[in-house]
Amino acid sequence: MITFDTNPEKYRHWQLRIDGAIATLILNVDEDAGLVPGYQLKLNSYDLGVDIELNDALQRIRFEHPTVRSVIVTSGLEKMFCAGANIYMLGTSSHGWKVNFCKFTNETRNSIEDSSHHSGIKFLAACNGTTAGGGYELALACDEIFLIDDRSSAVSLPEVPLLGVLPGTGGLTRLTDKRKVRHDLADVFCTNPDGVRGQRAKDWKLVDDIVPRNAFDEKVRARAEELAENSFRPTTAEGIALTPLDRKIDDGGYHYRYVDATLGGDGNSATITVKAPDADIATTVQDIHRAGADWWPLAMARELDDAILMLRTNNEEIGTFLLKTAGDSANVLKADTALVANQNDWFVREVIGMMRRTLGRLEVSSRSLFALVEEGSCFAGSLYEIALAADRIYMLDISEEDGNPPHIVLSDMNFGSLEMVNGLTRIASRFHEDAAILQVLRQQVGIEMDAIEAEEKGLVTFIPDDIDWEEEIRLLVEERASLSPDALTGLEANLRFGGVETASTKIFGRLSAWQNWIFNRPNAVGEKGALKLFGSGTKAEFDRRRV
Repeated sequence: MITFDTNPEKYRHWQLRIDGAIATLILNVDEDAGLVPGYQLKLNSYDLGVDIELNDALQRIRFEHPTVRSVIVTSGLEKMFCAGANIYMLGTSSHGWKVNFCKFTNETRNSIEDSSHHSGIKFLAACNGTTAGGGYELALACDEIFLIDDRSSAVSLPEVPLLGVLPGTGGLTRLTDKRKVRHDLADVFCTNPDGVRGQRAKDWKLVDDIVPRNAFDEKVRARAEELAENSFRPTTAEGIALTPLDRKIDDGGYHYRYVDATLGGDGNSATITVKAPDADIATTVQDIHRAGADWWPLAMARELDDAILMLRTNNEEIGTFLLKTAGDSANVLKADTALVANQNDWFVREVIGMMRRTLGRLEVSSRSLFALVEEGSCFAGSLYEIALAADRIYMLDISEEDGNPPHIVLSDMNFGSLEMVNGLTRIASRFHEDAAILQVLRQQVGIEMDAIEAEEKGLVTFIPDDIDWEEEIRLLVEERASLSPDALTGLEANLRFGGVETASTKIFGRLSAWQNWIFNRPNAVGEKGALKLFGSGTKAEFDRRRV
């Protein structure tokens, strides 16, 4: 079983150093510490284990080191920054493993950009040697790229000519959308396995600067200090320790304090239940900082994030997530009020970022998502975002005489800081940015809406009564299980992110379609495919028909 929790004392591949306002992440991969047997991580190549550590290090910087204002990402090897994803790991992995590996690395790199945009942490890639494939994609996720000018070090995306696949973590999109590389030059770059070095790399906008070896460290440090000066992170603050998650694993699923992920007996579904906070949740900055990692919004988001990753990685056959909540809506709204009132505090800002990224991870998971609003639910404010992330929302229509009717309540958090990867709030995306509808809904903030009212306002999909509820949900899950998982993955990814596109939606949309397809094609993974034969000395044989 793969788990995603670690800490700097357990790192095998990364070193995290803090020096004032600047953090340095040094990649020095332990060749013999692959996550699974069967390959060596030579030339600073990486697997999922390397990226699990990177994800953890980024979290430590965000929460435990609030005065860090810029991050240098570099290598501990001489003349080698990073060779990218380990080819032998990819060549021997199952299709699902390859795709999920690419997805997690994408999410980690997207989170770098999220922290740059929302948290004021700027990232500088100090490419002190050869930077290839996923190594260059890591650099592309940073705000700026410095390349050592030593006549040999180059940047490259050699996946197409060498492996018959695409750059797996957004490289093509970031070249054109982020770095504004001309598409003809990008075409040359991505079909040349040797890459581009020196002045040409700078002229083509592949890097921001080239620096001779004897001045490299000094120039990198100076630029990192300049980036730090413009950050809005605090200059003095005490960090919040990210204590280990209290997670229990058994045959029934994954269980936490505020989140429970229970595997369904049908083998096709899992129920994820998120619990509301207690009434005494901290609301002032002092009390929030005192609560630290136990503050409900952060504890809940960390647990939900972990549950999603555990299910995605260890339970591939689970195709449907049933999303539930439990507890008192008033307590959720109390937490939301504290989030909005204190959003300029560095810690609260980072907590909101964690919530935003966790909801984003849920949405890009290749699973059918159904929210069930039933008796005892608390789909209010920030927890209603979980429902808005779903493909459909079912709400129980029951009278007070027959039970405890659930309600939906909006808060300011539904109109603000928890944007989707397309840059829109979920409620704006749901109604295709219709200003008149959004204005009406804003007037409903804090008002409890029953099933009929929620349906009238378009906030739910269906409202079965208590007689039909169980049968309706049973048929829903069974029907979903009867459909092609591949078709559903494509359907859901297309429908969830309508309207405007961003680099992130392009990366996930195009990757989930094209890379998923290419990883199945014989030109890449067949017995005579490029990925299978890499390093063997035998040339790949391609089916020349264009599809």
